[in-house]
Amino acid sequence: MTADIYFVSGIDTGIGKTYTTGYLAKLWNAQGQHVITQKLIQTGNVDVSEDIQQHREIMGTGWLPEDESKLTMPEIFTYPASPHLATKLDGRDIDFAKIEAATQQLAEKFEVVLLEGAGGLMVPLTTELLTIDYLEQKKFPVILVSSGRLGSINHTLLSLEALKARGLPLYALAYNLNDESQDPLISKDTSEYLKAYLAKYFPEAQWIDIPVL
Repeated sequence: MTADIYFVSGIDTGIGKTYTTGYLAKLWNAQGQHVITQKLIQTGNVDVSEDIQQHREIMGTGWLPEDESKLTMPEIFTYPASPHLATKLDGRDIDFAKIEAATQQLAEKFEVVLLEGAGGLMVPLTTELLTIDYLEQKKFPVILVSSGRLGSINHTLLSLEALKARGLPLYALAYNLNDESQDPLISKDTSEYLKAYLAKYFPEAQWIDIPVL
């Protein structure tokens, strides 16, 4: 069995990628798919990925054997920063072969792998490699997390244009309802604008509302 691998990215840091990843895993598992989550690179932790922990709490599964073996969190760096800086401070490089081997092992055991990135599409993994460069190599379909906060239209369109420029597939725009603007007019307009933009320029992509749990 070879899984469908989706890369979960966001329009910005703190937009709700981790929550969205855990929610989609919970939802799709409930719908009968065999889903696992993985963290591409975790920063700001020592031995265990806090993002994977949050996924499991949302999914209600508890710790999995794949978590114990670190397949779901193959690379962890201690400083809470962009990977290119965190690796420099820890004094070691990212082992991309290790990450890819872990993803492949998960793909052989599950039907779907949700691979959560760090920050947005243009976050540098190394001084020479952006997240979007990695995606261009792997051709993973992207689930882009957005929301109704003020400024998200600009950030979302920039991210979508970046995907289009690289010829990368957008699987879905995940609209995080936990991150709405306090102004309901802004939230409503943002949702309507982004839905219309998606329908016009990315008609093959899905719109997924990520509800408040």
